[in-house]
Amino acid sequence: MKLRRWVALFAIVFTARTVVHGEVFRFKYFEGERYRVRSVVDEEVFINDRFSHRADILNTIAVEIKEVADGSGFIEALFQTSERSYGSHQVYEWGNDYRSLFWRDGFGKYDIGRSYFMPVVRDVPLFPDREIQIGESWSLPGEEVHDLRTNFGIADAYHFPINVSYRYLGKYPLDGREFDLITIDYTVFFKPNISPDAQYYPVRIAGFSAQKLYWDNEYGRPYSYHESFDFIFDLSTGDTVEYIGSAEARIIESEIMDKEKLADEIRSQLEEKDVDDAVVSVSEQGVTVTLENIQFLPDSFYLQPSENEKLEIIGEILTEHKSRDILIAGHAALAGTAEGRQRLSEERARAVGNFLLTLGAIEEDQIIIRGMAAREPIASNETEAGKRRNRRVEIIILEN
Repeated sequence: MKLRRWVALFAIVFTARTVVHGEVFRFKYFEGERYRVRSVVDEEVFINDRFSHRADILNTIAVEIKEVADGSGFIEALFQTSERSYGSHQVYEWGNDYRSLFWRDGFGKYDIGRSYFMPVVRDVPLFPDREIQIGESWSLPGEEVHDLRTNFGIADAYHFPINVSYRYLGKYPLDGREFDLITIDYTVFFKPNISPDAQYYPVRIAGFSAQKLYWDNEYGRPYSYHESFDFIFDLSTGDTVEYIGSAEARIIESEIMDKEKLADEIRSQLEEKDVDDAVVSVSEQGVTVTLENIQFLPDSFYLQPSENEKLEIIGEILTEHKSRDILIAGHAALAGTAEGRQRLSEERARAVGNFLLTLGAIEEDQIIIRGMAAREPIASNETEAGKRRNRRVEIIILEN
């Protein structure tokens, strides 16, 4: 089991500058604004006080402000969770996607349907309707929401309240700018009142979260945060599961992508370098380079040596777009077992992703792989020619 931490938004503490006046903190929204939040979680899991495993989790959120009204923003957000073996320097593997639609006002209060699973932490940060002086503290209610479908079979998003304490520490430098540093702390001790059909479920949740938030008052939104957390789930079986770790995240601005122009540029580069069996297309996600006949050793995920040059050329192209995240999707033909197809598509995507990492074409936290098995064929699986096309890898340069 994993505890997915999605919070407000990492930090290192510096010496504060003196400010003689207070600050008014408000979220600001601009229609059409788009940005990403990238979060990395280092988490240890203990079962019945015994170490179980350590997780290296990458979370990304693609945010778009769809509408602004009366100081509130209507937000569409795509949350994506990914994971890799702790301590490795390989690609992250896709876990889940969550799409949420909600309003949030200038103070940070959410108006969101109870069916949505993300974000996990809501109404944090939440600001009072007044000026705040350095050293001043305030407390306001918030909420945590968890997806317990996989672990406990609880179908609905699971909600419980939190009482959050804040303290404003003043202006601190980070990345060549000044931000307002706010500490955010809360403890949890909650006994769920649920009777699910699952064989076991949480009967008590306890723990704490301690955060340092760098607030960008110019843009009216968080810039980055660092969190330490420790949460214990007591289960109906008498077992306990504890999650101890840290998370850090920051906002990444999204440049507008001219998809058609970018696709044309990449086509020209591939043609100039005589890269065969590469098709460039535009989709809702961004620009996709499809390698329809990428060669692996038979029934394996090991790249044929002949493919290295092709991927090196694609790696050179990706270095020109280092501000973009990359999704690599592996696809299989309809042959063998469903499990085998899934595993093979994942491993082939991983092989391509890891090769691109070794080239330095992209950073580790900017690339995610996903195995699609045979769920999205582009040709008939009744012929060998069709199967060859379906055994493909797609490299998607994501718009946001």
